[in-house]
Amino acid sequence: MKVINLIAVIFLIVGGLNWGLVGLFNFDLVAAIFGAMSIISRVIYTLVGLSAICVVINAKKLLQ
Repeated sequence: MKVINLIAVIFLIVGGLNWGLVGLFNFDLVAAIFGAMSIISRVIYTLVGLSAICVVINAKKLLQ
């Protein structure tokens, strides 16, 4: 389970940095690298969202 949590945190960091770039500079790094709403971009966005759900579910364990 530790590996899944580590992967989830990595994806959340990537997603957070990407949203920071969008907010500050209106620049979507994922779309710039993989193409706007390409299959790969959509997979990355989906993995970031699933990672957030995983971290929310495990938040009780992390906060204790």
